[in-house]
Amino acid sequence: MYVAEINLGEHWFWALLLAACLVWYSTVTIYVAIRGAFDIKHMLARLAAMRDQEQ
Repeated sequence: MYVAEINLGEHWFWALLLAACLVWYSTVTIYVAIRGAFDIKHMLARLAAMRDQEQ
């Protein structure tokens, strides 16, 4: 019976670790996607401004 309690404890530890990793990975992915979209937007605006200055 004691072994089952240890396995259950290990199960919750790994489930918690997995959940923490998924939350961290999702947060980083969303952050990078949003920052990347803003960077691309600003880059295209700068390129348009440079094109307008050349003409």
